[in-house]
Amino acid sequence: MTKEAMVSCPQPEAAESGIEVLRAGGNAVDAAVATALAQTVVDPLMCGIAGFGTAAVYMQGAAGAAAHEYFDFHAPAPLACREDMWAGLLEGETKDGFGFILKGRVNDIGPQSIATPATLRGLEAMHRAHGRLPWKDVVAPAIAWAAEGFFVRPGMHAFWIDEPTMGRASNLDRLRYSDEGRALYCRPDGSPKPIGTPLSNPGMAGVLAQVAEEGIAPFYEGELACRMVEHVQSLGGLLAREDLARYRVRRVAPLLGRYRDRTVATNQPPGGGAMLLQMLNILENFPLAEMEHNGPDYLRLLSEAMKKATSDKDRHIGDPAFVQVPLEELLSKDGAARVADAIRAGQRFSVERVNPGAPVPRDTTHLSVVDGEGNCVSMTHSLAMPSGVITPGMGFFYNGCMGVFDPRPGRAGSIQPGKSRFTSSCPSIVFKDGRPEIVLGAPGGTQIAMGVLQVLLNMIDHGMGMQEAVSAPRFSSTSNSIDVCNRIPRHVTRVLQDGGCEVYRNPYNYTIGWVHGVQIAAYGRLHGGADPGRDGVAYRTAVD
Repeated sequence: MTKEAMVSCPQPEAAESGIEVLRAGGNAVDAAVATALAQTVVDPLMCGIAGFGTAAVYMQGAAGAAAHEYFDFHAPAPLACREDMWAGLLEGETKDGFGFILKGRVNDIGPQSIATPATLRGLEAMHRAHGRLPWKDVVAPAIAWAAEGFFVRPGMHAFWIDEPTMGRASNLDRLRYSDEGRALYCRPDGSPKPIGTPLSNPGMAGVLAQVAEEGIAPFYEGELACRMVEHVQSLGGLLAREDLARYRVRRVAPLLGRYRDRTVATNQPPGGGAMLLQMLNILENFPLAEMEHNGPDYLRLLSEAMKKATSDKDRHIGDPAFVQVPLEELLSKDGAARVADAIRAGQRFSVERVNPGAPVPRDTTHLSVVDGEGNCVSMTHSLAMPSGVITPGMGFFYNGCMGVFDPRPGRAGSIQPGKSRFTSSCPSIVFKDGRPEIVLGAPGGTQIAMGVLQVLLNMIDHGMGMQEAVSAPRFSSTSNSIDVCNRIPRHVTRVLQDGGCEVYRNPYNYTIGWVHGVQIAAYGRLHGGADPGRDGVAYRTAVD
């Protein structure tokens, strides 16, 4: 009997790679790894093999789940870091809390912003645990894209020319920071290559070819590691051979919550899953299906839940190896009911920021995969704010994960050697009657959890299908204002403003996270959702 499989992600080339692997007999993990590696080639500022990520893996067994776990490959701070090394440089904080502005931008761009590369080890660990095809077969599509080429897509180009203010390095600054970045992605005058320009990356093709044949050992302990560390340290970076050699992926159980008649499985701290479940717990106390979708009362209600979760995250959620995260308290149904009562009574929660106003980074990507056997993968991976650094001849950007650490000592997000940063990434799988129903996640900085939240509410409370749910207008409140996309009508925001709410209107029609997901309907029928705000696709294929 012919079955369906699907890949949904923001890059058509990467989705094609995943589909090719599924059609060749690979399972969901094989397809996810192939898709992710292709993404590192064809969307170089959004993700990379020197980045980080978190992935949900659900593998079917004869009597239920044979495996249901998370592969958390966060990027820890180098061991040479000190908690107070940037304490005197703080100038401000991004409006949504995703990063700090320091004098000299030392955490924002350049070699000191680099944390330990984690993505490649994470992908290899997933494949070793659950893959079916040989490793070299799942790396092959990415090698082909790097060697044979792809082209500049509209969404990619729009991101490259999106120049922030308030002290942040622009995406173009990151693109052309290194000589190799300028040569790969810019014209002679330093402007980014235009839409449709053919691109290839022979240096990265060579690195991936070596990894395909020899595994990841050269990258973490061998010749490639030597080249990487020697170059980064020559520029003043803190990355060392020991950071690479000792890095290991965390395999952990999912964080489980209940919303209405569904079980929501999401990721553990330092990921954003706790925020997602906390908001769902609060909102479960309200009859959302009876409210006007995206009406003034709906926006006001959800925004208070978002502010409460954001404030609690800022105080409490960090790397559990360094911070005691009070999950029982944060995810308490009784506590959520008390928050709901406070919202009904008119309480408005507050989110504290240091000199807020800097722009929100959006350098991340996502993929959702379901194979013909019902195996599921939801993976979000990123470079954070890319450092801009490329080791000559290697072709890939290093992450800029140090930019989100709090430079103030003694806080949940403070810098510590070997500590991983908080990320709002919350790749999730929703179950109904014990079976996977929704596989989803998103890029979008601290707006990720807010985008995923609204898509789930759209589907569960408002009866939308996957594509309708990811296409509906969104809003967010990760500060003391309500940020709305430009498709939220002004008559709605006027009511909010008349009620004393600060409203910021985003000029983009599709924003607040870019959700990509797969809905598993009756008889295994798959419905994909690709966020219209990116170049994304949801490709379906028939498999035996």
